[in-house]
Amino acid sequence: MTDSSVHNASLTSADSPSARGPLRVAVVGHTNTGKTSLLRTLTRDTGFGEVSARPGTTRHVEGARLTVGAELIVEFYDTPGMEDAIALLELLDAQASGGGRRLDGPGRIQQFLQSPAASGRFEQEAKVLRQMLASDAAVYVIDARDPVLAKYRDELEILANCAVPILPLLNFTRDPRADERGWREALARLGLHVLVSFDTVAPVRGGERVLYEKLATFLDQRGESLLRLTASQSREAQQRRIAAARLVAELLIDVAACRVRVESADTPSALDATVTELNRRVRAREQSCVDALLGLYRFSRQDVATTHLPFSEGGWRDDLFDPRTLTAFGISLGGGAAAGAAAGLGVDLMLGGTTLGAAAAIGALMGGGLQTIRRFGRRIGRQALSAVTGSRYLRIDDHILQILATRQLFLVQALQARGHAAIEQIAVEDISAPALWQGRLPAVLQKVREHPDWSGLYHVTSWDSGRQRSLDEATRVLEQALADMVSR
Repeated sequence: MTDSSVHNASLTSADSPSARGPLRVAVVGHTNTGKTSLLRTLTRDTGFGEVSARPGTTRHVEGARLTVGAELIVEFYDTPGMEDAIALLELLDAQASGGGRRLDGPGRIQQFLQSPAASGRFEQEAKVLRQMLASDAAVYVIDARDPVLAKYRDELEILANCAVPILPLLNFTRDPRADERGWREALARLGLHVLVSFDTVAPVRGGERVLYEKLATFLDQRGESLLRLTASQSREAQQRRIAAARLVAELLIDVAACRVRVESADTPSALDATVTELNRRVRAREQSCVDALLGLYRFSRQDVATTHLPFSEGGWRDDLFDPRTLTAFGISLGGGAAAGAAAGLGVDLMLGGTTLGAAAAIGALMGGGLQTIRRFGRRIGRQALSAVTGSRYLRIDDHILQILATRQLFLVQALQARGHAAIEQIAVEDISAPALWQGRLPAVLQKVREHPDWSGLYHVTSWDSGRQRSLDEATRVLEQALADMVSR
């Protein structure tokens, strides 16, 4: 499994790239182009470095490691932004012409690093160049929203003196202000024809794989380890999707299987309290699923806030049992079985194993006796009429189960599309949940309905082979739904 760890790095020019061991990659560029953001997204670590709209936030070299199993594959080094490339290039040219001997590119850089200017005016640039000399390759991060200016050309000319392969990376390309075409043309004029587009806030699916594959083209034998890294990360993405599907399947089984017994002597007020408590437990169970999904994708409650989903501060803004929530998620309400959801109760009443639906009439049923029963006589038949004195149960309405499934799939898709560098609300577009079922519940959840002992809402469930098989089946259904959402 790929893993990441963070450490501060203080490297000198004496440190040189090794032909063995991990690949060393310097992440370089102008100030405030998203270098730290890139590493947050690549490492899936929202705590790496400091991400801010203020320029010059990174003031020292900081490293992040990616491993496959126990093998260290890549060491990335986040560097300070270059602030005055035009003046530094003039200094390098002056030093080269005044030295009496011609120096190659690395020689020019070493001469500069030994000069007083490297610890004075150009201290930040010196940190960048020391790390470049100690690296196998560099990723030059460009904010594609910025205009193409001469200072960027000067930065690339300076960095090229380090004789290290440079891969330009166009960041923030999904922003409407990005000028990706203009940057591609400008880089081509500098002889840089191989580059990668990678939006660190909302990375496209497969973006990391493309980044590593293009790095591999520069590195010959070292590229093989990068390809193993991409294969490992692809497996991890699939494992996360399956794990997410299992978390949602657990939620659905807990809620679908739950039944709460209603005693014959219960008053309408006591029944109201029972419904309130059941709904509270369902809300809490959904929140625990949300927290688990956030943790799975390495986010916290504060990290995810989306403008196109009714979700903020780690929870759903719209109440699960508010009738408007169903409409907001495109779930239409008919009569009969949907009446409880439409009334904001979200429960069905069962008599002797037959569901009455119409939970809005529960209070009248308990207090009005046969008069209310006759309203449902045509639907429940003689079997239900004879069961009035038998067992009575409350359970969650089918439509609420559909909302639970839909909301969690929406959230998983949003988490899969969100980079760990995002510090503002993002618009999650083109999110759509598949129709998991039309009309009746899927067969697996219908089966779950028959096993109230499988629910963990009111008690701790013990291992049950039947529950496990249903959990595996529900996980497969949801995982396929997530895979279909990703491929759209």
